[in-house]
Amino acid sequence: MPKDGSVVRLDGQGKPLWLVLELTYRCPLKCPWCSNPVDYEHCHDKELSTEEWKRVLREGRELGALQLGFTGGEPMLRDDLEELVGEANRLGYYTNLITSGVGLTEERLVALKAAGLKQIQLSLQSSDRELTDSLVGARAFDLKIKVARMIKAHGFPMVLNVPVFRHNADQTADILALAEDIGVDYLEFANIQYYNWAMANRDELLPTRQQLEAAERGVQVARERIGDRMTIYFVIPDYYEERPKACMNGWGSIHLTVAPDGAALPCQEARLIQGLDFPTVRERSLAWLWNESPTFRKFRGDEWMREPCRSCSEKEKDFGGCRCQAFLLTGDAANTDPACGRSPAHHLIGEAVARAHAPGRTVKPLVMRTERAAREVLEADRG
Repeated sequence: MPKDGSVVRLDGQGKPLWLVLELTYRCPLKCPWCSNPVDYEHCHDKELSTEEWKRVLREGRELGALQLGFTGGEPMLRDDLEELVGEANRLGYYTNLITSGVGLTEERLVALKAAGLKQIQLSLQSSDRELTDSLVGARAFDLKIKVARMIKAHGFPMVLNVPVFRHNADQTADILALAEDIGVDYLEFANIQYYNWAMANRDELLPTRQQLEAAERGVQVARERIGDRMTIYFVIPDYYEERPKACMNGWGSIHLTVAPDGAALPCQEARLIQGLDFPTVRERSLAWLWNESPTFRKFRGDEWMREPCRSCSEKEKDFGGCRCQAFLLTGDAANTDPACGRSPAHHLIGEAVARAHAPGRTVKPLVMRTERAAREVLEADRG
């Protein structure tokens, strides 16, 4: 499969161009591929206040951040979202709301528009009502379609994000038809990344190569037919490639995430790497966290690289791949991402694919994102 939509080429010149605010880990849905930490409960009573988030916004602009994403969990659960959007707009950010649609009423949509929100990215899990509702653990499909049409009606650029996994990979044509009917401007088929909740469900979620190749062919046919009426992205999966993605354009290069409790992260998954310390904006300025924090400096550049990355001609293209995936699969974040065919641990990827699709394999129920399941997953990991 060609590398379609997976490689970012952007020189931030030392600035965190893309700032992501995870306003909360709270969420009404139970998606079994959720990117939030499995132990998300620990942040519930530590969320930054409105004034603390405003300070983060100011310090981010001083650092040169331009693009801003409000996400979660579900950011609509924050009553101060409109106020934060207004402050971000005043400071000159291009603001993007990343939402499940739950809680996005017309009244709040109008208020967000008035506050200066520029774009909304809505998630959709399937073209099928029953499957969607079962996957997210709530009656959400009809609401999502209603919200999508409402977003269009109020003049926002309509971005529809579809996480791709085994259960919906065969629905590409139906999802494309639904997106056309809604009038979606940007449609992103994003193969899920296997961290946190998705890692706990990897054997059940991992699609086959044949599914993904068929889906990508369907996307290409749709592009030729639709033309520039809708931009369609197909973000390829690591598990079926020989080269890793240029994750975040390199660690601490252009991307800065602030977690609900104020922890500054080089990416939204970085907290899963054991042995790293993540100071918060309550302790340090955003400038110090970005420029001086040992965590952000840990994997910047290429001095940290071992072989085969150190002598690889592509190290300035893929930056050794994903540090989080390297840690999860090998136990050491400084190792070459096993997604790379040159990695000594590349066999772990092949073994995972083979196990997920082994003939006669016992199909297990998905582990839904709940507090009880979180405790069970954490206990199993400790065991």
